[in-house]
Amino acid sequence: MNKEDAVLNIENLSFGYAKDKLIYKDFNLEVKKSELISIVGSSGSGKSTLFELISNNLKPQKGTITSKKISSVYQDPYSSFHPSFIILEQIKDVVFFNEEIKRKLENFLDKLNLDFDLINKKPHELSGGQLQRCSILRALLMEPDLLLVDEPTSALDNIVAIEVMNLLIDNLDKCGMLLITHDNSLANWCSDKIINLNELQKD
Repeated sequence: MNKEDAVLNIENLSFGYAKDKLIYKDFNLEVKKSELISIVGSSGSGKSTLFELISNNLKPQKGTITSKKISSVYQDPYSSFHPSFIILEQIKDVVFFNEEIKRKLENFLDKLNLDFDLINKKPHELSGGQLQRCSILRALLMEPDLLLVDEPTSALDNIVAIEVMNLLIDNLDKCGMLLITHDNSLANWCSDKIINLNELQKD
């Protein structure tokens, strides 16, 4: 693959909440289309901070972050949806609906084991696991170049978790994925590369 295949490029990133204590120092990362890279590390090691930097919610102190079109799945799905509107309306806010998207919606609902009726409900009417799958549904329908996924299976039982991960992996022909997970066995199973933030910060 050449440079044009990169959907995310981080060069010489430095960032810390305190000037004398950097979480990242001269950090480099490239994610390419069809590639799944997992970010692992203990609580407080900077996993979610990295996603905030990539999403442009935080500014690096040094270095550059460039990416193509991003969609995100956060660990807490209730923070991802407005409580006053049904799920389908919130999907339509970010996805242009046509016949092809409608077909994809029906296909993803089936693969995520979600009834169509569920997306006509408000977030509080769904369980955490159902809402997390709705978050994944919305992210996939946005047809991103880069999918940022934070603990996507934490609210799911084992069987549904495997089905969800298989769906995300099946979508890698269209995008690259950066996955935050505390589950080392999951990372070992699905990743092309694993970055352990604890190892980076030893020095």
